[in-house]
Amino acid sequence: MQGSWSTPQTTLLFLSPKELYTAPDSCKGRCKEPYSKEDECHCDAECESHYNCCEDYYEHCRPGGGRGEEAARRHAGEGFSSSRDAISDQELLQVSEQLYGADHNKARPQDITINPQYRAAPDETDDQEDRSPRPLYAFVNEKLFSKPTYASFIRLLDNYQRATGREEEVTAEELREQDTFLREVMKTELMKKLFAFLHKKNRYSSEQEFLEDLKEMWFGLYSRGDGEKDSSGFEHVFSGEIKKGQVSGFHNWIRFYLLEKQGLVNYYSHNYNGPWDSYPDVLGLQFSWDGFYKEVGSAFIGCSPEFEFGVYTLCFIARPGRACHLSLGGHSIGIQTYTWTKSTYGPGKKYIATAYVISP
Repeated sequence: MQGSWSTPQTTLLFLSPKELYTAPDSCKGRCKEPYSKEDECHCDAECESHYNCCEDYYEHCRPGGGRGEEAARRHAGEGFSSSRDAISDQELLQVSEQLYGADHNKARPQDITINPQYRAAPDETDDQEDRSPRPLYAFVNEKLFSKPTYASFIRLLDNYQRATGREEEVTAEELREQDTFLREVMKTELMKKLFAFLHKKNRYSSEQEFLEDLKEMWFGLYSRGDGEKDSSGFEHVFSGEIKKGQVSGFHNWIRFYLLEKQGLVNYYSHNYNGPWDSYPDVLGLQFSWDGFYKEVGSAFIGCSPEFEFGVYTLCFIARPGRACHLSLGGHSIGIQTYTWTKSTYGPGKKYIATAYVISP
């Protein structure tokens, strides 16, 4: 996609996860580094058994997975590998196409006009140089935002302290906003299809159980700092955080558009432009948020909130800690999710640490 639908890009470029996303706590250059209690996450050989590896440990220190990938499966509580309830790669391709086809609230081509402008080379993404003089979004039809799932999603975005290390104070109104959003997305055909699939696979016995689990895995609070309950999967993925002077998470196109419109986000360049000739599409972005830089952040463009929420949930349940290979409109794409390893909300119940788009 090049900002209009007259000259769509037709070749999918195969990029590494690094080219679409920069992990907030990385093992790059740290493999086999001695354990230090001062580190927030670890890259030593014992981190697997202690469940405190950095998010990209397997990418940098255990390429190919091997025993580490099996440990990740065990850690994630995935006990379905030898039963009829296992979710196969082929089933993921099929159900993701069903979800893609059920995204009736997505933007139409005429609803969004973007200006991708400068395409950064791999060695340019960390330059922090603004090579695109115009905003990314030239036009967005804001009538989209009056749809119930959009409206309830947007109301959630101002509920968070973006700096990690600062305790989140959740009000009764904010809890109601969470419930409203979940109620609205569960009304959609897309989320009903997702539940039907997971119910068939014996992950959930009822829609109410699914709804309650969604609230915990996405909105349950945990600490990315020194014990303060300062983060959640929803905040990290959709709203974005600031950690160690850099943007962490922040993978949502609606959030980006609204902040860019306010002058708080400055688009610098892109390093990936997906092959879709309609929405949703995918971009890998470089940008600053109120002076804090994001070297590589991937985002779906033009999807509905329920699509992104649903696809990430599917992959978190089916392939936690691993690449989740999907098919959207006949094109391959991958989702990477990670579980939060330092706390749980019940036996075998893991919070979402992050979820983002990668290449196939």
